[in-house]
Amino acid sequence: MLNIGCHLSSSKGFEAMGKEALKIGANTFQFFTRNPRGSKAKKIDPKDVEALIELMKKNEFATILAHAPYTVNACSADESTRAFAIEIMADDLERMEYLPNSFYNFHPGSHVNQGAEAGIEYIINLLNTILKPEQKTKILLETMSGKGTEVGRSFEELKQILSGVALSDRMGICLDTCHVYDAGYDIVNDLDGVLEDFDRIIGLEKLYAIHLNDSKNPFESHKDRHEKIGEGHMGKEVFFKIINHPKLKDIPFFLETPNELSGYAEEIKMLRDAYKY
Repeated sequence: MLNIGCHLSSSKGFEAMGKEALKIGANTFQFFTRNPRGSKAKKIDPKDVEALIELMKKNEFATILAHAPYTVNACSADESTRAFAIEIMADDLERMEYLPNSFYNFHPGSHVNQGAEAGIEYIINLLNTILKPEQKTKILLETMSGKGTEVGRSFEELKQILSGVALSDRMGICLDTCHVYDAGYDIVNDLDGVLEDFDRIIGLEKLYAIHLNDSKNPFESHKDRHEKIGEGHMGKEVFFKIINHPKLKDIPFFLETPNELSGYAEEIKMLRDAYKY
């Protein structure tokens, strides 16, 4: 079965997201843990969470993915910004325990001209501070496009972070197709080669989720502008290859394309029709 979903608004609650996912043909979904441009988080209703868990069991959902807010910068040069990141992410992980065995994805951040090495050390420190042995949530580092001073533009940088985390079994990677293409990994013309590099440097066993996004910009542009599937510089064929790749076919896929629900439904149908397993 193709495990695929999209980004849904959490404003109506957890069960509502599950129902929306089913309505558009999805069997998983992604959501922001709180205001993506701020810090406010909606109070969790345990009954609402229980209703979602029951709906997911009944409909054989794949693992869902929570996304940290964009305001989090774990490797900022500013100490108060790093402290804010620790506070928000620690609270998010505590809240995620209501949804055990889910994924929690975050952007590694921007080192703001300190240099990648300093930024990576700050990220490692954050993760070693907030991760607890009893937590059931898997934290995923997202591959980045290399815009500005972003950390995570290369598999080597992500590997360095993973290697520094004490509870490494709680860590993994979310690969974003637009980001890696913009970063200079040619998944359009050499998908196998890119996956071989990922496996050699990080290990494919650490790849837990994939964001499916076309790119508004050409290869190696370092821009990070998502486009609808097949309407950007990557073209739809590469996405058919990704979902059908024997090393990727069982991983949950999440659309972050510029769409309303009807657009997501169309993309999900297109990808399901192209799925061969």
